[in-house]
Amino acid sequence: MPEAVVTLKKGEGRSLKAGGPWIYDNEIESIMGAFEDGDIVSVHDFDGFPLGQGFINRNSKLTVRMMTRDKSAVINEDFIRMRVKNAWEYRKKVMDDISSCRVIFGEADFLPGIVIDKFEDVFVVESLALGIERFKLLIVDILKELMKQDGIYIRGVYERSDAKVREQEGLERFKGFIGEPFDTKVQIIENGVKYFVDVKDGQKTGFFLDQKYNRRAAARLCRGARVLDCFTHTGSFALNAAYAGAEHVTGVDASELGIAQAKENAKLNGLTDKAEFICADVFELLPELERSGERFDVVILDPPAFTKSRNSIKKAVKGYREINLRGMKLVKDGGYLATCSCSHFMDPELFAKTIGQAAQNVHKRLRQVEFKTQSPDHPILWGAGDSYYLKFYIFQVCEEK
Repeated sequence: MPEAVVTLKKGEGRSLKAGGPWIYDNEIESIMGAFEDGDIVSVHDFDGFPLGQGFINRNSKLTVRMMTRDKSAVINEDFIRMRVKNAWEYRKKVMDDISSCRVIFGEADFLPGIVIDKFEDVFVVESLALGIERFKLLIVDILKELMKQDGIYIRGVYERSDAKVREQEGLERFKGFIGEPFDTKVQIIENGVKYFVDVKDGQKTGFFLDQKYNRRAAARLCRGARVLDCFTHTGSFALNAAYAGAEHVTGVDASELGIAQAKENAKLNGLTDKAEFICADVFELLPELERSGERFDVVILDPPAFTKSRNSIKKAVKGYREINLRGMKLVKDGGYLATCSCSHFMDPELFAKTIGQAAQNVHKRLRQVEFKTQSPDHPILWGAGDSYYLKFYIFQVCEEK
């Protein structure tokens, strides 16, 4: 049992008791006993009722990250092995293709603060919390061992713990190999489309695996269509559309590196005759396309998170409304709009309301084809708000008549 006990203030811990994984500094009444930051501590309610165990870090406002609700559990190598094994078995059950997928998703896999993506035979690791940092190498070794039992051999591990949030944990930002160096340009296949993934210098861990089934859903509408893919990044939605038989696809992104990678991926798939990529600011380009009379059968909007805090939600709403308004104007009558938000601060109700306002402003009627979230290798843990972040809609866009 842990030596130290964290006791909550009376009336606090509501999020924790609703299934949430965190305890904030202002919820804590006292910390009794010997400990160091990063250690496992017991958590008690104000009246002494045990609520579980987690690791503590007084450097962070997010002071305790829960590891278990079991007061008697021993958090050792066997415990970590159980958590990692459960995560891997879950992926094998819910995913139709595990060649590239997220195998550990932090709190949603009850391993708070660590993310591990698998790109074919390579792991990319992101460690964001002091407590889990101590278990990082053990988690990687256990995952390798479990996959080896399934005939999957991991040739290399790259760490992308370079997010600024690490500094709030008192940790240095780090980027580099875990183990032997290897070629960090990795080829993967998703939905039949080939990609080069840059695990060293690409955004986040190199590729956005969470949109896998959303790309497939959008691609179904693209056979024989003229398609505009905005914020294309390395071309994933655009290439799914071209692969599905689109007549022509235009992908747009402000990143020169992203566009260069998208063109390389188009060449890799033999789709350079169908897919063109333009380096431009989407907010500037869409009004130009509208003025020139361009119209598309399908418009796809996959922007970066316009807000990463509650303080900038109003500004984000304005951005989402503007981009959806412009996108709808470029859809032919009866065509389709695929649109999404990857910010968990933009909750589903607010996102839907914002899209509705955009439609009203341009006198369009929307028929919802489907609503989806992130793929199930990024599970949504109820009570853990951060784990539910991706909202994805497909609409048919009709003129008001």
